[in-house]
Amino acid sequence: MIKVLMVCLGNICRSPLAEGILQSKINSDTIFVDSAGTGAYHIGNLPDERSIEVAGKYGINITNQRARKFIVEDFDNFDFIYPMDESNYQNILALARNKEDENKVQMILNEVYPNENASVPDPYYGGKEGFENVYKMLDEACEIIANKLS
Repeated sequence: MIKVLMVCLGNICRSPLAEGILQSKINSDTIFVDSAGTGAYHIGNLPDERSIEVAGKYGINITNQRARKFIVEDFDNFDFIYPMDESNYQNILALARNKEDENKVQMILNEVYPNENASVPDPYYGGKEGFENVYKMLDEACEIIANKLS
Protein backbone atom coordinates (compact mmCIF):
# COMPACT_ATOMS: atom_id res chain seq x y z
CA MET A 1 0.00 0.00 0.00
CA ILE A 2 1.22 3.49 -0.88
CA LYS A 3 1.05 5.92 2.04
CA VAL A 4 0.83 9.71 1.65
CA LEU A 5 1.08 12.31 4.44
CA MET A 6 -0.08 15.92 4.09
CA VAL A 7 1.53 18.38 6.54
CA CYS A 8 0.80 21.97 7.56
CA LEU A 9 1.38 23.91 10.77
CA GLY A 10 -1.59 23.09 13.00
CA ASN A 11 -3.23 20.27 11.00
CA ILE A 12 -6.61 22.01 11.02
CA CYS A 13 -6.77 24.01 7.76
CA ARG A 14 -4.62 23.03 4.79
CA SER A 15 -3.47 19.48 5.46
CA PRO A 16 -6.95 18.17 6.42
CA LEU A 17 -8.25 19.61 3.15
CA ALA A 18 -5.38 18.00 1.22
CA GLU A 19 -6.04 14.68 2.97
CA GLY A 20 -9.76 14.78 2.19
CA ILE A 21 -9.28 15.91 -1.41
CA LEU A 22 -6.71 13.23 -2.20
CA GLN A 23 -8.83 10.55 -0.49
CA SER A 24 -11.72 11.52 -2.76
CA LYS A 25 -9.56 10.89 -5.84
CA ILE A 26 -7.87 7.57 -5.05
CA ASN A 27 -8.64 3.92 -4.36
CA SER A 28 -8.40 3.58 -0.59
CA ASP A 29 -7.61 -0.13 -0.98
CA THR A 30 -4.22 0.72 -2.50
CA ILE A 31 -3.45 4.22 -1.21
CA PHE A 32 -3.64 5.48 2.39
CA VAL A 33 -3.76 9.24 3.08
CA ASP A 34 -3.26 10.98 6.43
CA SER A 35 -2.31 14.45 7.65
CA ALA A 36 -0.32 16.01 10.48
CA GLY A 37 0.95 19.34 11.73
CA THR A 38 4.46 20.47 12.58
CA GLY A 39 3.04 22.31 15.60
CA ALA A 40 1.17 20.77 18.53
CA TYR A 41 -1.37 23.57 18.91
CA HIS A 42 -4.53 21.65 18.00
CA ILE A 43 -3.85 17.96 18.79
CA GLY A 44 -7.12 16.01 18.89
CA ASN A 45 -9.19 18.84 17.42
CA LEU A 46 -11.48 18.73 14.41
CA PRO A 47 -10.39 20.60 11.28
CA ASP A 48 -11.20 24.32 11.21
CA GLU A 49 -14.93 24.86 10.57
CA ARG A 50 -14.07 26.82 7.41
CA SER A 51 -12.10 23.83 6.05
CA ILE A 52 -15.00 21.53 6.91
CA GLU A 53 -17.38 23.93 5.14
CA VAL A 54 -15.37 24.31 1.92
CA ALA A 55 -14.72 20.55 1.73
CA GLY A 56 -18.43 19.89 2.23
CA LYS A 57 -19.26 22.31 -0.57
CA TYR A 58 -17.39 19.90 -2.88
CA GLY A 59 -18.92 16.75 -1.38
CA ILE A 60 -15.97 15.85 0.88
CA ASN A 61 -16.53 15.09 4.56
CA ILE A 62 -13.43 15.72 6.72
CA THR A 63 -15.18 15.63 10.11
CA ASN A 64 -13.67 12.22 10.91
CA GLN A 65 -10.18 13.76 11.03
CA ARG A 66 -8.40 14.83 14.22
CA ALA A 67 -5.27 16.96 14.38
CA ARG A 68 -1.99 15.28 15.28
CA LYS A 69 1.66 16.29 15.35
CA PHE A 70 4.23 15.13 12.79
CA ILE A 71 6.67 12.70 14.40
CA VAL A 72 9.96 11.14 13.28
CA GLU A 73 8.26 7.76 12.85
CA ASP A 74 6.17 9.27 10.05
CA PHE A 75 9.27 8.90 7.87
CA ASP A 76 9.04 5.12 8.44
CA ASN A 77 5.28 4.96 7.88
CA PHE A 78 4.85 7.12 4.75
CA ASP A 79 6.19 6.98 1.20
CA PHE A 80 5.38 10.59 0.29
CA ILE A 81 5.30 13.57 2.67
CA TYR A 82 3.83 16.80 1.31
CA PRO A 83 4.36 19.98 3.36
CA MET A 84 2.18 22.95 2.50
CA ASP A 85 4.82 25.67 2.82
CA GLU A 86 8.52 26.41 3.24
CA SER A 87 8.34 26.63 7.03
CA ASN A 88 6.66 23.20 7.30
CA TYR A 89 9.17 21.83 4.80
CA GLN A 90 12.13 23.03 6.89
CA ASN A 91 10.56 21.76 10.13
CA ILE A 92 10.09 18.31 8.62
CA LEU A 93 13.60 18.19 7.15
CA ALA A 94 15.02 19.14 10.56
CA LEU A 95 13.67 15.81 11.86
CA ALA A 96 14.97 13.75 8.92
CA ARG A 97 17.53 11.14 9.96
CA ASN A 98 19.05 10.49 6.56
CA LYS A 99 18.81 11.09 2.81
CA GLU A 100 16.07 8.47 2.48
CA ASP A 101 13.87 10.47 4.87
CA GLU A 102 14.65 13.73 3.04
CA ASN A 103 13.78 12.22 -0.35
CA LYS A 104 10.22 11.50 0.80
CA VAL A 105 9.53 15.21 1.38
CA GLN A 106 8.36 17.50 -1.41
CA MET A 107 6.41 20.74 -1.38
CA ILE A 108 2.88 19.87 -2.53
CA LEU A 109 2.64 22.66 -5.12
CA ASN A 110 5.78 21.33 -6.84
CA GLU A 111 3.36 18.83 -8.35
CA VAL A 112 1.73 21.74 -10.19
CA TYR A 113 4.73 24.11 -10.49
CA PRO A 114 7.83 21.87 -10.56
CA ASN A 115 10.85 23.15 -8.64
CA GLU A 116 9.22 26.49 -7.77
CA ASN A 117 8.73 25.58 -4.08
CA ALA A 118 5.53 27.63 -4.04
CA SER A 119 3.60 27.66 -0.76
CA VAL A 120 -0.05 27.02 -0.09
CA PRO A 121 -0.98 30.15 1.90
CA ASP A 122 -2.29 29.60 5.42
CA PRO A 123 -5.94 30.76 5.34
CA TYR A 124 -6.38 30.64 9.14
CA TYR A 125 -6.38 34.40 9.76
CA GLY A 126 -8.34 35.31 6.65
CA GLY A 127 -11.92 34.94 5.48
CA LYS A 128 -13.75 32.14 3.73
CA GLU A 129 -12.38 33.14 0.33
CA GLY A 130 -8.91 32.12 1.49
CA PHE A 131 -10.19 28.61 2.18
CA GLU A 132 -11.80 28.48 -1.25
CA ASN A 133 -8.51 29.51 -2.88
CA VAL A 134 -6.58 26.92 -0.85
CA TYR A 135 -9.11 24.25 -1.82
CA LYS A 136 -8.61 25.00 -5.52
CA MET A 137 -4.79 24.90 -5.21
CA LEU A 138 -4.88 21.62 -3.33
CA ASP A 139 -7.45 20.10 -5.67
CA GLU A 140 -5.15 20.76 -8.63
CA ALA A 141 -2.11 19.30 -6.85
CA CYS A 142 -4.05 16.27 -5.57
CA GLU A 143 -5.39 15.52 -9.05
CA ILE A 144 -1.78 15.25 -10.28
CA ILE A 145 -0.74 13.15 -7.26
CA ALA A 146 -3.71 10.80 -7.70
CA ASN A 147 -2.88 10.30 -11.37
CA LYS A 148 0.77 9.58 -10.54
CA LEU A 149 -0.11 7.03 -7.88
CA SER A 150 -2.92 5.23 -9.73
